Amino acid sequence: MDNKGRVNFKISDLWTVPNILTYCRFILIIPFVYYFLAENYIAAAISVGLSALSDCFDGLIARKFNQVTALGKILDPIADKATLFAVVICMVIYVPTVLPVLIVLVVKDLAMLLGGMVLIKRGIAPSVAKWYGKLGTILFYVSVCLIVFLKAVFDYENFALDFTLLAITAVVMIFALIQYAKIFFDFLKEDKENKKKNS
Repeated sequence: MDNKGRVNFKISDLWTVPNILTYCRFILIIPFVYYFLAENYIAAAISVGLSALSDCFDGLIARKFNQVTALGKILDPIADKATLFAVVICMVIYVPTVLPVLIVLVVKDLAMLLGGMVLIKRGIAPSVAKWYGKLGTILFYVSVCLIVFLKAVFDYENFALDFTLLAITAVVMIFALIQYAKIFFDFLKEDKENKKKNS
């Protein structure tokens, strides 16, 4: 951000390693959906696993090599949400009984996406992903991969297990939402105070 509170984007930000990994997560949605609908669940799980790994590494690389960018702060959560929605749709088709828990996850991610849009509209760069947000995403991927793997490979389906895995994930994601909400309102409060000082 510049000294007027506007979010700055640089052409060079397009090709940082973390942002390239984020682009890969968008691309991996395509093979995941294709393989899942084609009932090639192993390949679908591998696609989700690669997406999860890139999600872990992009943040680590960005912080370690000082490649945190305004563009990355915007694209990273969008890639998370896009992947999540693709997985949710496929999961509802495959295991309809987990729909209530998946609704909680979708509502949480939509709230975060809308919050990020509000900040961007005000010229405020959203916060970088925190550990609790990443933990929720990782737990979601692990749960989904395990559920699909057990059903596809061993033809094992257990509603209690599926619900427990996704419920734990939902609790972690709701906790993350509460923490991000605190950060969101702190940003708004700080922005309001800055505008009062400059007026």
